[in-house]
Amino acid sequence: MKKSIFLFAFICLFSSQNLFAQSELSVEKIMKDPKWMGTFPSDIQWDNKGQFIYFKYNPEQNPADSLYKISISVGAKPEKVTVEEQRNLVPQNAKTNIAKTKKLYSKEGEVFLYDLTTGSRTSLIKLGDRISNPIFLANENRIAFESSNDLYILDIPSGKLQKVTRIQNGNRPKEKEEKLAEREKWLQEDNLSLLQVIREREEKEDKSKKYYESISEKKPFTFYTEGKQILNMQLSPDEKYATLLLLSRAENKRTEVPDYTDASGYTNGLNTRSKVGDNPQTLELAVYNFEKDTAIFVTTDSLPGIKDLPDYVKDYPEKTWEEKFRKVTIAAPIFSNDGKNAIVNIRANDNKDRWITLLDLESATLKSVDRQRDEAWIAGPGIGWGFGGGTLGWLPDNKHIYFQSEESGYSHLYLIDIATGTKKALTTGKFEVFDPFLSKNGKYWYLTTSEVHPGERHFYMMPLMGGKMEKLTTLTGNNAVSLSPDEKNMAILYSYSNQPEELYIQANTPKSQPKQLTFGQSEEFKAYSWRDPQVVTFKAADGQMVPARLYIPEAINNNGAAVIFVHGAGYLQNAHKWWSSYFREYMFHNLLTDLGYTVLDIDYRGSAGYGRDWRTGIYRHMGGKDLSDQVDGAKYLMENHGVKAGKIGIYGGSYGGFITLMALFNESDTFTSGAALRSVTDWAHYNHGYTANILNEPFNDPIAYRRSSPIYFAEGLKGNLLIAHGMIDVNVHFQDVVRLAQRLIELGKDKWEMAVYPVEDHGFVEPSSWTDEYKRILKLFNETLINQNEK
Repeated sequence: MKKSIFLFAFICLFSSQNLFAQSELSVEKIMKDPKWMGTFPSDIQWDNKGQFIYFKYNPEQNPADSLYKISISVGAKPEKVTVEEQRNLVPQNAKTNIAKTKKLYSKEGEVFLYDLTTGSRTSLIKLGDRISNPIFLANENRIAFESSNDLYILDIPSGKLQKVTRIQNGNRPKEKEEKLAEREKWLQEDNLSLLQVIREREEKEDKSKKYYESISEKKPFTFYTEGKQILNMQLSPDEKYATLLLLSRAENKRTEVPDYTDASGYTNGLNTRSKVGDNPQTLELAVYNFEKDTAIFVTTDSLPGIKDLPDYVKDYPEKTWEEKFRKVTIAAPIFSNDGKNAIVNIRANDNKDRWITLLDLESATLKSVDRQRDEAWIAGPGIGWGFGGGTLGWLPDNKHIYFQSEESGYSHLYLIDIATGTKKALTTGKFEVFDPFLSKNGKYWYLTTSEVHPGERHFYMMPLMGGKMEKLTTLTGNNAVSLSPDEKNMAILYSYSNQPEELYIQANTPKSQPKQLTFGQSEEFKAYSWRDPQVVTFKAADGQMVPARLYIPEAINNNGAAVIFVHGAGYLQNAHKWWSSYFREYMFHNLLTDLGYTVLDIDYRGSAGYGRDWRTGIYRHMGGKDLSDQVDGAKYLMENHGVKAGKIGIYGGSYGGFITLMALFNESDTFTSGAALRSVTDWAHYNHGYTANILNEPFNDPIAYRRSSPIYFAEGLKGNLLIAHGMIDVNVHFQDVVRLAQRLIELGKDKWEMAVYPVEDHGFVEPSSWTDEYKRILKLFNETLINQNEK
């Protein structure tokens, strides 16, 4: 009897302790203006001599960050940069000469030359019009720049300015040759045959015109844009050619998002994006040949595989698929330093192919040197997008090009010898490479990789033609390195899972230790012991190991309930060892854990950081493996961490909101409750650039859209659903949840509610909105995941 009473008392005591689990945190506190956390540096850059590090900072708690600097001298402290000093800073996008001794840039219609050795600045030319893209030519005493839609060459010693192109907006004037109708032609010929004087006058005029043309100086060639927009103009370093990238815009119907809270007092319509299935814009590349005084457009019809059909057409045997030249997006050329060669990056508009090509400037023809094909879609670190970007360029020998490719399944750095076509992988392994660049002397690579762990980033040095990578950073987490101009020091923006970004400095040697320069955490922020979540993996149903962040409550507080967080964007990484861009959610997870919840934050299929196959695991079926990974995560929690069936909730925003809807509609046996924030409900209503990559186009691949859009599965809702959305969301339109709400009403569903935020876009701004939203989320989980007798 006594044992029974003691056991009953112990159970009551344990239950009461669980019942009254408390937290130092509150939703109101963690959703305040982030300034309460302190001030943290961003946007690191060096001065030109490597003596100061510049960064954005806000220790004074002003409405916005200001530019600060700190000397690398021992004991130095951050100081605010004056307006005058900011005005005189050399822009980060200034062009550097091959010898790395001078920089060139334009500002307010003026071109400046900055001498890195002496620190002197010289104004080279000032025009009334805007000047852009000044560059050094092969002869470094000469520079080129663009102004008023034409290219100019400036000879620095003599100051002589030469306009080298003649480009005119509008259409080419039509020749004065009218094509006569049959009747008018007969009348004219009959009249001339009858009237000799008139006939002789016509013949004399024709002879005079031909004679004048034969003795006159040839009229210079003029390039007419024909209604197209020039996006990029470049002069080849050898001054023989210019290239022009021209854009023809397409008309696509756009959605108007009403703003009911506009300052005017009237409802204001925001003209936003179009929907997937856009008519594509067209990019064309022309080569302006100065010797021939003409321009030739580059054609892409000879690219290998240009007519290839995607594999998904096999799912539509009833449809006739025509083999035709696919439309492509062509980027601006990248010239070798000697100007003798140029490479062009080309992407198929269906994003199944990427070609790296050599451009023969004389003939304006292309030769493919590397074709990357992905039946899902081409992407990954360093790959770039349609207009270019990514890792692509020339080695100093002007014979090798470098680029990144997912050919091995992970994004790695490659070289190609343009003479032999030989391709060489400089890095290999089950990790990814980020932001490689050449050393000042051209003998080494500097690069960041995830070789140590998918959730860490470290900075390395590697020989130019490949070899052993030497790790230069030591701190566990994310090391975002900015190298000093003399390459003697590294400025490191470092963070860890429970430590926001701070600025460190370290000598550029492997055995050096980093030194912390900024200490931005507020006393209020430091007062709480923020958790370092475990980075774990669990086995999915298909055998893959899924990475996740795990928050485990104290045993005495464990309420047997769990919350699974689904990050947004799809292609984003959050199960890592650095400070998350989802810092509000991170703090909310600490609050949930204090209250007894187990929290799991999964890098599901489609997330970044784990290679090509993980990235493309959602192709043609969003809500497939990315959803089953959440289900398998729930099973992992039940099998290993004491979580009880029927006590699991799920929430997330944007893509995370989409997955939450799919979970509540299709996996109701696993998930009791969910909060879907700013959710996509029907992928046919989202944008083209993102959606067409993953699901193709709805009129070509309706199967993919039907099985990927929550609105088609709303009848499966059994649990408790909170929908929250900003009414002026110009990314995922409010229309998405309005349509879903009507669908739920028509289905007679009653276990759902909607919270709307009239002044919020896709990313909330107001602390009051964040607070209201997360109070509702916490209330949902508290009321539906914890049994009444446990409250």
